[in-house]
Amino acid sequence: MPVPSRSNTSEAERAGVFDDILREKLSNTQELKFSKHAEARLKSRNISINPEQWQKIRDAVAKAEKKGVKESLILMDKLALVVSVKNKTVITAVSNEELKENVFTNIDGAVII
Repeated sequence: MPVPSRSNTSEAERAGVFDDILREKLSNTQELKFSKHAEARLKSRNISINPEQWQKIRDAVAKAEKKGVKESLILMDKLALVVSVKNKTVITAVSNEELKENVFTNIDGAVII
């Protein structure tokens, strides 16, 4: 006599769904941070980020993540940030004065706030 199946989904499908949910939960809980390089750039360029700007940056990273962006350029006020969306890390920061004639490479999306 055959044993009835609990569901029509295979074990591999359930594992895939579990992996997707786990990845989403982990990415939502990981806080945005600065790399040592970005911290040094902010300090050497005399750039400070206030709490309101920090929230805008986090929101921009979340938008980029929803669109599937892995490496993003975020333009805000007089500041440009290159962010690893996947790792939730600000890689570098550039002030307005240094933006002219600058080329940003290895990005697959941009958010302007």
